[in-house]
Amino acid sequence: MIQTTGITKSFDKLQVLKGIDLHVYKKEIVAIVGPSGAGKTTLLQIIGTLDKPDAGSVRIEGVDPFSLNEREMSRFRNRHIGFVFQFHQLLPEFTALENVMIPMLIARENAAVTEKKAKDLLDFLKMADRMTHKPAELSGGEKQRIAVARALINNPSVILADEPSGSLDSKNKEELHELFFDLRNKLGQTFIIVTHDERLALRTDRIIRMNDGKIL
Repeated sequence: MIQTTGITKSFDKLQVLKGIDLHVYKKEIVAIVGPSGAGKTTLLQIIGTLDKPDAGSVRIEGVDPFSLNEREMSRFRNRHIGFVFQFHQLLPEFTALENVMIPMLIARENAAVTEKKAKDLLDFLKMADRMTHKPAELSGGEKQRIAVARALINNPSVILADEPSGSLDSKNKEELHELFFDLRNKLGQTFIIVTHDERLALRTDRIIRMNDGKIL
């Protein structure tokens, strides 16, 4: 479902990725682990089309997003890729409900349909009673659940999560991890998770270990 072939990436004279071949299957939860500087986040950003490789190819659902023009690539990213970051990246001036709705509204979907779907997602994630709250009124765990709902709103092919539980306490961390597996089991969602959390990595379907820009 997702395949990278020969991905390389350099920043000035530093080569961060050195020929990455990777295949991720539908409904798989994959962990990418390795020391800081191994190239994990750079790889995730390239898969997510947030950065371009110097060489190599990326295919998501059979499409090479880098063959598209900027507008087409933005539309593809919005439709097919969901993101969950270490720090939720919610917009502070909007409510939880409004934050969840944003990707679907960017896709120019009907506002009433978007609102209903966002409410259904928040209900599914046990956040219905928090939908009118703004991020400053939510706990860290609640913010990440809202971020997950936002990532899910367009039924993406894959959710890319970069240290998603890195800023959470142990209780909220465990709840977030459980949520990922619940979403895979109930919705068939695919996840690629960059993490330093070995306990989370060991629960995933497959661990990809990176070091010095290569997959070990």
